Amino acid sequence: MKIGVLALQGAVAEHVRMIEQAGAEGVVIKKVEQLQEIDGIIIPGGESTTIGKLMHTYGFIDELRQFAAAGKGIFGTCAGLIVLATEIAGQTQPHLGLMDMKVQRNAFGRQRESFEADLQVKDLDHTVRAVFIRAPLILEVSDQVEIVSEFEGQIVAARQGKLLAASFHPELTDDIGMHRYFVDMLNDK
Repeated sequence: MKIGVLALQGAVAEHVRMIEQAGAEGVVIKKVEQLQEIDGIIIPGGESTTIGKLMHTYGFIDELRQFAAAGKGIFGTCAGLIVLATEIAGQTQPHLGLMDMKVQRNAFGRQRESFEADLQVKDLDHTVRAVFIRAPLILEVSDQVEIVSEFEGQIVAARQGKLLAASFHPELTDDIGMHRYFVDMLNDK
């Protein structure tokens, strides 16, 4: 199985390393043509507005919508979660608009309020170490979306079919739990 990491911004090499530790082949994705070669893709963190603009510039918006419509998986981490959402609090336009949830940017504060926490994740038998850096929050989900993890009663990870979203950066720890979760999710044809 091949899983790509969208290389427009964020911790690309770290995600590739985690994908490979989770048992799949990691591929750096810089061109839309490469989407045909992979089974799933991770949209890493960074700054969601910038990622959205770069996705438009390089033609990824429609291609990723088609990718998801074809039943392939997308995992958005931190800003990638925002990119997946159908609604962003305080903004009129979503980016991909694929995952039926409302999110809030920088919900946990600015850079200096960054923190780490151990989270319970549905269907994992161990806690996952999560790094929250200017993290977004999932405010609301439809009944099509399954809540995967919460932190202090707030939704920080969710799944809708082959779409997975996390408020945090799983790639900045040594814990491959979330990447293994995504690989297993894609294997569940």
